[in-house]
Amino acid sequence: MDIKVKGIYKHFKGDYYIVEDIALDSTTLEKMVIYRALYGDNKLWCRSYKDFTEEVNKNDQKYRFELQQIKSKKDE
Repeated sequence: MDIKVKGIYKHFKGDYYIVEDIALDSTTLEKMVIYRALYGDNKLWCRSYKDFTEEVNKNDQKYRFELQQIKSKKDE
């Protein structure tokens, strides 16, 4: 699964996040997803690419985070 930088993702528990970037762990060189909460105080989080794209099959959602297709009013 490819992750879209600046894409809006829904966590299987219901909250929304924007992916800010993909980074590398300085020790292991593991790919990490940097993402920001779109609620509350907009905390910045990171999670391994593997965990971000993990299959969970919970709450009618296949993956832990799923890309949302948000349309603009001008697209209607």
